[in-house]
Amino acid sequence: MQKKVRLMVHTILFPSSYFDGQKIDEDIQNEYEAPLDTGLWDVVLFSYDKWFHDGRLVLSKEIPSPVTAVYRGWMMKEEQYASFYRKLQEKGITLVTDPKSYRYFHYFPHVYDAIRKDTPKMLAVPLGTEYSLTDLQEKFDRFMVKDYVKSVKGTAFPKYFTKDTTEEDFRKAMELFYQYRGELLSGGLCFKEYVDLARYGETTNEYRVFYIGNEIASVVRNSLQGNFTAKPPGSLLEKYRSLPSPFYTLDYAELADGSWKVLEAGDGSVSGPSEGQNLYAFYRAVYHCLNHRLLDN
Repeated sequence: MQKKVRLMVHTILFPSSYFDGQKIDEDIQNEYEAPLDTGLWDVVLFSYDKWFHDGRLVLSKEIPSPVTAVYRGWMMKEEQYASFYRKLQEKGITLVTDPKSYRYFHYFPHVYDAIRKDTPKMLAVPLGTEYSLTDLQEKFDRFMVKDYVKSVKGTAFPKYFTKDTTEEDFRKAMELFYQYRGELLSGGLCFKEYVDLARYGETTNEYRVFYIGNEIASVVRNSLQGNFTAKPPGSLLEKYRSLPSPFYTLDYAELADGSWKVLEAGDGSVSGPSEGQNLYAFYRAVYHCLNHRLLDN
């Protein structure tokens, strides 16, 4: 029987500048330079303008033989990512994250059941499904609202709602929510239990953890907190390192009572690094975690 050959992962795919398909998107210049500095990666760009506006996949160079690649770039809705994945395969590139894995982590309700013991309570409502404020107030003392992918924090939208919130105030707030999310609205609505986070002066104590090849690849402070704050318990981080994707993130936060919760989950391809993260070390970790996983299988 012929042994199946597994391709090593040497390629990273980035979006180009809007203005030039041969140049990196200006907002991720540092991420482009870091993998090149490691000497481990070949980098391919795809035209931002042609893909995100025209649905045409144009690469910065030809792919002479099949490769397996990591995507690092902007979020896509699940249907767009599935199309992206298929069209890349036609050009000889297979992404490490298939559409099923992307969907699982990109839309929070899909991963919720796997982490429900260590994350605030949540109720998901698909778009077009009716719900009532009364039912939400019976389920939660306080709750926040986001869609399946993102919140609108940092805006005039309320941080949370309570049992005293009126129907009128909630209706007006949700109109504002839909205005903020606009065409980016994804999947449906998530109503999540609002929890009090530990505070150190003006900052909270949050960490973004990248899991790559089912290894803990990086644990980095994610809320501009000082180096003196505690890290999430190692046993909690280990608990979730075998979820069904080769590349994902979980965001952990210390609560006011000293316990820890998972606040968010994300696909690793579209999860940004923490501010100040060592990107050289990150891309070395991506390379070694993915390729060691292949060698061990």
